[in-house]
Amino acid sequence: MSIEPFDVVDLIRTKRDRGVLSTAQIQWMIDAYTRGYVADEQMAAMAMAIFLNGMSRDEVRELTLAMVASGTRLDFSGLSKKTTDKHSTGGVGDKITLPLAPLVASFGVAVPQLSGRGLGHTGGTLDKLESIPGWRANVSVDDMMTQLESAGAVVCAAGSGLAPADGKLYALRDITGTVECIPLIASSIMSKKIAEGTAALVLDVKFGSGAFLTDIERSRELAQVMVRLGEDAGVATRAVLTNMNVPLGLAIGNANEVRESVEVLAGGGPADVVALTVELARHMLELAGVVDADVEGALRNGQAMDTWRAMISAQGGDPDATLPVAKESHVVTAERDGVLVEQQALPFGIAAWRLGAGRARKEDPVDHAAGIDLHAKPGDTVVAGQPLFTMSTNDPARFERALEALAGSYRIGEPGDAIETGGPLIAGVVEA
Repeated sequence: MSIEPFDVVDLIRTKRDRGVLSTAQIQWMIDAYTRGYVADEQMAAMAMAIFLNGMSRDEVRELTLAMVASGTRLDFSGLSKKTTDKHSTGGVGDKITLPLAPLVASFGVAVPQLSGRGLGHTGGTLDKLESIPGWRANVSVDDMMTQLESAGAVVCAAGSGLAPADGKLYALRDITGTVECIPLIASSIMSKKIAEGTAALVLDVKFGSGAFLTDIERSRELAQVMVRLGEDAGVATRAVLTNMNVPLGLAIGNANEVRESVEVLAGGGPADVVALTVELARHMLELAGVVDADVEGALRNGQAMDTWRAMISAQGGDPDATLPVAKESHVVTAERDGVLVEQQALPFGIAAWRLGAGRARKEDPVDHAAGIDLHAKPGDTVVAGQPLFTMSTNDPARFERALEALAGSYRIGEPGDAIETGGPLIAGVVEA
C-alpha cells in the first residue's frame, strides 16, 4: 500500500490556525477526498476552517484547478465557431438562459450551456425546459458537438465526469453550514465552468433579497474572485452585478417562465428580462470577438427565435407544443388604491416552491405547471380589487403555505412614496 504524502489532520490544523496551504497540499487533499481517502467529516472540518479564515488568491486558484483535474475536461477546439457561455448565481424568476443562449448563438457563436436543476427557492434551467413535451436534458458529448455546429446552442445536464470533487464538496457544504463562503462558492462555480471548456464566460452575479448573497459588496467580491479565476485559467471572463431584490420578469415557476422566454424571443416580454438578456448577450458576444451586433434586432426579426426552435427540436422537444397548465389557481387582489411600492423576491420564490415549482430534496419531483404570475411590479399604480398576482398548482392544499410565505412581502403605498427596489437592475460590471 502506497504511503500518502500528507496527513489531512495537519492540513486542517494549518487552515484552522490561519495558515496557507501549498499547491501540493491542495492537489493531494482534493484527489484524496475524491477517491474516498479523506473522509466527509474531515473535509467538513476543512470547509469550516476555510469558511472562518478564508483563502489567499493562490489557494483559491489551486483549489479550483484541483477540482477541475478531478474529472474530465471538455474540448471545443474542434468546432468551427468560438464558444461563449454564461452562468448565473441564481434568483427568483431568473429564466435568462432560455432566451439568451439562442440569441447569442444566432450570431454564429457556439453556446454550450451546461445547466442544473432547482433546489429550494431558486429554479433550475433544466426543470424549466422539461416543461416542453419531449425535451431531454441528457445529451452525449458527440451529440453536443453536432448540435453546437448545427443549432449553435445546447442547454443540457452536466455529466458526472465534470469536476466530481465539486459534486462531493457541494453536497457536504449544504449540510454543514458552509454554503455562504466566497472561496468555496467561487471554486465550485468556476471549476465546473473551466472543466466545461468554454473560451469565454460571462457571470451574472446577483445581490438582494432573492439572491444567494444579499449584500452587493459581498456579491462584488465574489464576482472579482471568479473573474480572476477564469482569467488565470485562460478563460476570458467578465461579471455583471444584477439586482435580485424584486422578482425578475412576471413569471416565477417552470412552464410559465418558458412562456415568458418565448415572448422575449418573439420581440416582446417584460422590460427587465429583455434588458438583462440584451446586456448579457452583448458581453458574451464581445468576449467571443463579435462587435456591433444588433442584439435587439435579432429579437425583433425572428433570428433568435429560429435558433430557439432549432435548439429545442435538436433535443427532442416540440417548440409548438402546448405547455402544461395547472388545474387550480388563486388570485390575490389589491386591498386598496395606491402604488405598489414593494415586492420582495425571496418570499415569492419560496411561495412558488411551496406551490410545487421547486424541490426540497434532489430526488423530489417538480410540478411544471405550478408557479406565480405577477400582474403588477413596484412602481405600478393599482386600484382596489385589481389582481396583483395569480398562484397556480395542481394541489390546492398548497395554497395556504404559499400565502403564509407571502405575508408582508408586498406593500401598497401612496403616490410619491419611495419605491423599494434596491436600485437599478444592473449595478455594474467587473472585468479583469
